Amino acid sequence: MKLRIAFIQILPDNSIEKNIEIGVEACKEAKNKGADIALFPEMWSIGYQFSHDKEKLQRQALTLDSQFINHYSELAENLDMAIAITLLEKHDPKPRNTVCLFDRHGILKYRYSKVHICDFGEEDDESVLDAGDEFFVEDLDTREGIIRVGSMICYDREFPECARVLMLNGAELVLVPNACPMEINRLSQLRGRAFENMFAIATCNYPAPHPDCNGHSTLFDGVIYIPEMPGSRDSCVFEASEEAGIYIAELDVDQLRNYRKREVWGVKNRRPELYGSISAKKHV
Repeated sequence: MKLRIAFIQILPDNSIEKNIEIGVEACKEAKNKGADIALFPEMWSIGYQFSHDKEKLQRQALTLDSQFINHYSELAENLDMAIAITLLEKHDPKPRNTVCLFDRHGILKYRYSKVHICDFGEEDDESVLDAGDEFFVEDLDTREGIIRVGSMICYDREFPECARVLMLNGAELVLVPNACPMEINRLSQLRGRAFENMFAIATCNYPAPHPDCNGHSTLFDGVIYIPEMPGSRDSCVFEASEEAGIYIAELDVDQLRNYRKREVWGVKNRRPELYGSISAKKHV
């Protein structure tokens, strides 16, 4: 089983209506290129350009029955292609940074909201948003077969606990919408998360010159050793340039599953009885 993932690494507009139009055309192009799954960067509905004015922020936020969401649900069904679309979602008391995964039948498989918001005490951080409070892993029906899929969003990747929870819940592929500079250290985090959890990670970023973004969407397939190859291999099977584009990368799911059967990383030798301090509220 091999899946083709489309990274919608494109520049947004300054209106939700225009971003529907741009995103729809991008998904059609992805389908024409043979994609099974299309992944958008973080908060596509407004291009990660959210207001810190409370009233304006509420106007930017969308419900799950909005025209924006309905367009992509219908599009997924019409194209026979899964779509992971991102938005600023209405939520009480503050909006959330959300990704919705629709399967190829247009059915919502999960709505995941960013668990770790970027609250750094800065004027333009995410302190005006609410954090999510749950992780999801679901069976995604693709034309090639079923795969277990979950999500993180951008900053979540810096907390290894996120990836570990997804792995323990059976994730084989983690879809990561992103909006930040993907430099060597962040790329190394993704490589490490894929390695230690034996799953694939697909990350879609905005291209340059979108503010504070530089493209470099990636697919790490999580496979470090192959019996017929000496030594280890680089699990990065795709990395985009800085430029805008609809990029396609192939994930060999059968290779990943065979690797997970024969290797011991991640689960086999865990000692969870010793890990209580990880979830403690107080730390030295």
